[in-house]
Amino acid sequence: MIVRKGHREDMPAVLELIKELAVFEKEPDAVVVTVEELERDGFGTNPLFNTFVAEEDGEIIGMALFYYRYSTWKGKTIHLEDLIVKEEKRGTGAGSALYKEVIKFARQEGVRRAEWAVLNWNTHAIDFYERSGATVLKDWFTVQMHEQEIIKFTLDL
Repeated sequence: MIVRKGHREDMPAVLELIKELAVFEKEPDAVVVTVEELERDGFGTNPLFNTFVAEEDGEIIGMALFYYRYSTWKGKTIHLEDLIVKEEKRGTGAGSALYKEVIKFARQEGVRRAEWAVLNWNTHAIDFYERSGATVLKDWFTVQMHEQEIIKFTLDL
């Protein structure tokens, strides 16, 4: 298995992994992004995200997708949006290898914080992150406004 930077031609496999993650997170119908959007947004003039992929015998078995954010307290940070390994390849070290690559990238880029979200029922991941030295915040809530709510809110302005 090798971990490498993702390429435009990897995006169909990345999308399949994103869909697999949505099923794992009990949101199987939530994914609306397309391969074309991933290709445009990740590999256009101003890429919006970076990826690493884990590849075994020419097959992509896992991926990590992340992007830069800016903290008014810390400055440049990165946000790990997704880290997923195919179900049948979990436990092989692919997830750990992808995670290490992202954290190594964060250090090389000089960011002051890497952050991500984890579902409160995913105790395996929580335990892994805490063993790695990460802090799982228990006093912050994630807040989101989805497309329909954005439209409704702005219509009322």
